[in-house]
Amino acid sequence: MKTGWVHSVGDFCTSLARSAWRSCSRWTWKRWAAVILTGMALVILAVLVDVPSLAALRSWSQHLGPWFLVAFAGSYIFFTQFPIPRTVWTLAAGLLFGPWLGLVISLVALTISATVSLLIIRRLLGEWIRPHLTHPAVYAINARLDRRGWLAVASLRMVAGVPFSLLNYVAALTPISVLQFSIATLIGSIPTTAIGVFFGDALTGKTSPYTIVGFVLAAALGIAGLILDTRLPLEPGMQRPVKRKG
Repeated sequence: MKTGWVHSVGDFCTSLARSAWRSCSRWTWKRWAAVILTGMALVILAVLVDVPSLAALRSWSQHLGPWFLVAFAGSYIFFTQFPIPRTVWTLAAGLLFGPWLGLVISLVALTISATVSLLIIRRLLGEWIRPHLTHPAVYAINARLDRRGWLAVASLRMVAGVPFSLLNYVAALTPISVLQFSIATLIGSIPTTAIGVFFGDALTGKTSPYTIVGFVLAAALGIAGLILDTRLPLEPGMQRPVKRKG
């Protein structure tokens, strides 16, 4: 049984690689140039642009006044498009805006950020990946995400160890609707975001033990949601997996 599963996953990865090669081989030189230039721009951006420090954010707040809230939210949305931990932004929100306003700003910004990431990745890779999602190796996962993707996303958001941006990228390649994804992200992110905002003094190195307890409880709740999802039966009506020859 395990050998068959490994073979199925290997076949899925091979088919993806072949499909990617065929797709890239049909690109025009203009598209190649655009991809290369975009990649170079992202590398340069990653090297030259640093995530603002807490001191820099405090300086911004003094110079921008009431507009600092907009600048902070915009920076939160921009930087979390990349695989950079959002923890610093969440903790900074609590320190700079207080617990309740900081929580609202963080939840709104992270929900917008996640939705933007989903739309960008889906726009770039959605049509290419969609035909491969009926492969037996990923059919069960895809079916659950199609029927109850909100539960999986909300549960994973409660686990602090799951990278924020990575989950956005992966979810973009699944059939979960944008609305379900956004709502699940908002609701599922409340526990860990509230913990980070309310205990923003962790940036000074004085981490409260309640912070650790809170993260553990949130993670346990998220894992419980994932277990519940695996126990619930799938509804009928899903397209059956495509059997591969060989």
